[in-house]
Amino acid sequence: MTRRSHGAVLKRDRVREHLLELIEERRPGDPIPSERLLCARLEVSRPTLRLVVDELVATGQLVREHGRGMFIAPGKITQELVPGTGDSLAVPLASGTWSSRVLQFTVQAAGPRVGRKLRRSPAERVFAVARLRLVESVPMAIEYLHLPVALVPGLVENDLAAGDLYDHLRERHGLQVGEATQSIEPTVVSEAEAGLLDVPPFSPALLFGRVTTDTAGRTVEYCHSLYRGDRYRIVSRLSLHDLPASPTAPSPADGHHPGIPPGAPAAVRPVLSATSGDIHRAD
Repeated sequence: MTRRSHGAVLKRDRVREHLLELIEERRPGDPIPSERLLCARLEVSRPTLRLVVDELVATGQLVREHGRGMFIAPGKITQELVPGTGDSLAVPLASGTWSSRVLQFTVQAAGPRVGRKLRRSPAERVFAVARLRLVESVPMAIEYLHLPVALVPGLVENDLAAGDLYDHLRERHGLQVGEATQSIEPTVVSEAEAGLLDVPPFSPALLFGRVTTDTAGRTVEYCHSLYRGDRYRIVSRLSLHDLPASPTAPSPADGHHPGIPPGAPAAVRPVLSATSGDIHRAD
């Protein structure tokens, strides 16, 4: 890196730290100083300032309003993961008042991929449902559900527009959900998805994948959901005390815990985490 480019990075870091301090000190909806004042205060050019502001807007920490200025973004929706039984985590309800709007409700063959997820034949009939999830009438996620018709006969569109899905499965179909395996990946939204979520195309998002089984071990649900990246974050609290090493864990030379420097004491032991953020249950 040249001395000039290194200096530009340092300037952006200084601007970013200053703006992050403003965000932490103020409340959602509060204005921040104008570009002119910030450039004079930080002794940087407008292009440098705008690069950092663009990053903070994209990550949902600032919002721009044409003709009015820049403001602290609304608070992010939080859903907490807490220690459950064994190695699992329990999932309380997310904050806010949630509602759903059904975008698609069809019955179709599972196909190879969904069939594998549900442990069913590719020819088996499944309900394929797309829902727009809203909090206080603001779109937050697009959810795609697949449920075997054989396990939920008589399911109708209105059943998925209101209420808790898992309560409905228990009360109407005698299915008591037991466990779920959920993955989280970063992604971006397409132009069509951006229109539904009211964000710019190619905005950052979180892609959740979930496979749910009932207490009898049957797979009752495969779901993947696209959550707005500007309104969700995941925060983990790690326990680094001594724990028995797993027989399947890689050797210290072969692996490490993300975010923990190689060679740190925790690098040779399992790490317990309690996570707050946006892991969701199906309402």
